[in-house]
Amino acid sequence: MAWVMTNKYCDALPLYRQEFILKRIGAEISRATLAAWMIRCAELLEPIYQALHKLLVEQSQLHADETTNQVLKEPGRAPQSNSFMWVYRTAETLDKAIILYDYQTGRGHQHPESFLSGFSGYLHCDGHSAYKTLSNRNPGIRLVGCMAHVRRKFAEVVKATPKGEKPTRARQALKMIQRLYGIERDIKDKPPSERYRVRQTESSPIMEEMKTWLDRLQPIVPPKSLLGKAITYALNQWSCVVRYLEDGLLAIDNNAAERAIKPVVVGRKNWLFAHSVKGANASAILYSLIETAKANGLEPYAWLRYVLTEIPRLDKGACIEHLLPLKKPD
Repeated sequence: MAWVMTNKYCDALPLYRQEFILKRIGAEISRATLAAWMIRCAELLEPIYQALHKLLVEQSQLHADETTNQVLKEPGRAPQSNSFMWVYRTAETLDKAIILYDYQTGRGHQHPESFLSGFSGYLHCDGHSAYKTLSNRNPGIRLVGCMAHVRRKFAEVVKATPKGEKPTRARQALKMIQRLYGIERDIKDKPPSERYRVRQTESSPIMEEMKTWLDRLQPIVPPKSLLGKAITYALNQWSCVVRYLEDGLLAIDNNAAERAIKPVVVGRKNWLFAHSVKGANASAILYSLIETAKANGLEPYAWLRYVLTEIPRLDKGACIEHLLPLKKPD
């Protein structure tokens, strides 16, 4: 079972391909049986997922993102409907990483509001309106915007500019953002107090320069042009984008969450959809445990073999802290 789970959720190998691989070596196990095993294993491992969830919401800063996840057999919904896999992860500056996925039928604020119940602190995210609503309804959650998304909008202007024309204004924005990222590269390995100091003395003036530049341009650039949309996006997100200057532990962008959502995107290209809600929930749990194990330097297959051996030996209600896929204290 550890082998099948690792193949699917770590290496993106669909169950139907694993069915053929097993058959070649003399083990005829149907895809339906393998899928049932994955659901049963997820149920068995869910207490570990819940323990990680409890630790996650106790953190002072998190990252969040979401991506589409089609489920064929959802009650009351057409098979073509898009559901979503949300991801929440701890900051990369922490020694112990926790990466959790949450399957939901929609993209509204109620989903992160429910999952993050009890959380108070900084939440790195993109410009999706659900996060703003979440923050408005929960004053203890302060949003940290994503400079990578701001950069992406201006990069699209450069990319769409016809040959022979120079997108001077867009390139000017990209140069300012490049300077900010250059500072982040220089202070990457510095302690939080030093990162905060450098950001205040070097990054803050650049941010002020960029804000003045955006304010000056907005009235004279057509709002429906690509450049106009890039300027509007940056200004609408400004109060969140500038927030990373407040604390040396914060990140300039939400790339940590975007990297965490990538395994789901890669897997989706191979198996396209989940058959059932149970299957989607099982995927969320198993992705969570495997990605958390990887982020903490554990080999997923070895860790899964270990917990699947140990869990049946535990008494009901026994402590499971020693089974969590986290870095052990030195």
